[in-house]
Amino acid sequence: MTIDGVHVWYVFSDEVRDPPLLERYAALMTREERARHDRFVFARDRHQFLVTRGVLRTLIGQYLQIDPAACAFESNRYGRPSLSGPAAATLGFNLSHTRGLIAYAMARVPEIGVDVEHVDRTAAGPDLARRFFSPSEADALDALAPPERPSRFFDYWTLKEAYIKARGLGLSLPLDSFSMQLDPAGPPRIAFTAPIDTDPESWQFAQFDPSPRHRLAVAVRRAGPDLPIRIRQIVPCV
Repeated sequence: MTIDGVHVWYVFSDEVRDPPLLERYAALMTREERARHDRFVFARDRHQFLVTRGVLRTLIGQYLQIDPAACAFESNRYGRPSLSGPAAATLGFNLSHTRGLIAYAMARVPEIGVDVEHVDRTAAGPDLARRFFSPSEADALDALAPPERPSRFFDYWTLKEAYIKARGLGLSLPLDSFSMQLDPAGPPRIAFTAPIDTDPESWQFAQFDPSPRHRLAVAVRRAGPDLPIRIRQIVPCV
């Protein structure tokens, strides 16, 4: 499988129930992954972890034309995963999961991030925005009519999380040190409110709604013009 631009894949994990497929995913996991899987208390969390790792390994195996079980990963000091060894130079990836949904982003560049959120979360609101968003984002949220605020909150939240994940710096990069600018006439843009060693024009963002309950955002740093971003649902089968 070849990749041009950015490929975004998503899977509704609760729909992946075929026993032979789940057994294949389990066989792909390393000893460490099995130990992580077994530490989850609830069956739903063990299931989502199994699907997350199985689909990730399957996708990367197809892109790199290798055995999915041979995929080797490492994490930086902030927990951001990447491929280890020479493969890291050929494929960048990121993943995110929330209740019932897993998303993956793949590109031939290293700085790529994806975030997905379930929009029924009751914690979303102006208090949380004032705590974690930049002043301009919080002000823009306050200026909306109350019924419009929850949806816009998740626009900001997913975009900011996707950017942070693409940078691979975790919350050492404060959420109020940059602002997302939303324009109905064009794609989201970023502006920095603190000295950050990166050109805002080098960043590209996109948002999608995989379902009425989910919001998904992608961030990618590219050297030239915008990359094509394609999103597709995975329907795993044996």
